[in-house]
Amino acid sequence: MSGRVGDLSKEQEDSLHKFKEKVKDVIKPTHDDHYLLRWLRARNFDVNKSETMLRNHFAWRTREKVDNVHEWECPEVIQKYFTGGLFGYDVDGCPVWIDPFGQIDMKGMLKSAKKADVIRAKVHLLENLHKETFKDLSRQKGKTIDSLIILYDLAKLGMKHLYKPGVDAYCEMITMFEDHYPETLKYAIVINAPRFFPIAYNIVKPFLSEATARKTIILGTNYQDTLYRYISPEELPACYGGKHTDPGGDPTCKSKIGQGGDVPKSYYKQQMFSTEIENAVTASVGRGSSLQVECDVPVQNSAIRWQFSTNGYDIGFGVYRRTKDTRQKANEMEEVLPTQRVNSHLVPEDGSFTCTEVGMYILRFDNTYSWARSKKILYLVEILEPDTEDFTNPNTSQASFKVKQIS
Repeated sequence: MSGRVGDLSKEQEDSLHKFKEKVKDVIKPTHDDHYLLRWLRARNFDVNKSETMLRNHFAWRTREKVDNVHEWECPEVIQKYFTGGLFGYDVDGCPVWIDPFGQIDMKGMLKSAKKADVIRAKVHLLENLHKETFKDLSRQKGKTIDSLIILYDLAKLGMKHLYKPGVDAYCEMITMFEDHYPETLKYAIVINAPRFFPIAYNIVKPFLSEATARKTIILGTNYQDTLYRYISPEELPACYGGKHTDPGGDPTCKSKIGQGGDVPKSYYKQQMFSTEIENAVTASVGRGSSLQVECDVPVQNSAIRWQFSTNGYDIGFGVYRRTKDTRQKANEMEEVLPTQRVNSHLVPEDGSFTCTEVGMYILRFDNTYSWARSKKILYLVEILEPDTEDFTNPNTSQASFKVKQIS
């Protein structure tokens, strides 16, 4: 049984009755069986867990003033440079959100807007979806519409998308979506997934419920046949083999679907930054000296991700790979990323690198040019090992995943 209205087993009907009794002090007359069953399905009809989830949701709505979110003014940079938009319907009449996520500049976004505003923009979208879009479609079609398909286009996804504050913000969005808008996702269809994608997917996968993971369909560049089983070409932009263009002929339909792009630096608000980095290691680099942070990479195509800041002054930074099993000077090692002086005292520095070879990699903080001052540094370095799961096979098991922090 699907667990939806009109398709309930005897046990599910009993659970619904018990659930109504337990939460009758907080629900409103508008919270019908369709609404209540979303929370039950999200917790596999465990009444106690569903009650906890719903009560936490109402507490969150009060704390975050969600009922007043429509009075909130979304920052211009989010309106202009966040990706995605509602476009067309699936074969069952449910709305489709198309998101060219590979084109988003999360680093620029978070330099220009508060993380809280980025997340609140998603809350605003989801509130509109439930209170307006779903209700209007349900009236038009004479049946309940309460879920959507999200189509993620990952063309142009790259290592820059491993920017840790951006990843953290996205994971918070996923948690918010899972905790407060359960059963809203019908399917997530990922297209143009690059070879790099397993690393990125494994970062967010721990934040997905089992149900959401099962609803995720991951495709490469030959996606059309599978995609058209869920969404007809009649409902898609021309860039995906569909029939629609903007009035000017634009095949991406950017008048309805935000295309992202690099955020202009004119939006940047440097005063918003803090030199504090969560879980950072504190170290001192003496005057005229350097600090080597060792990263042992035993798995090919792992990624090293770093974030650091300095107190008061700049510092040199580069990445190397040892050619011997003993400590080496910079000029004795293989240069991976050349050393450059960075203004990490003004804006926290971050980056990542894919290790096509195994070995001992060195993140080198260079203060050899400064004979007058030592430098205090806060750094976070992680190794992200790729998963060997075959993402084109929907029957594969859950992936194993390692994020190893270097101290």
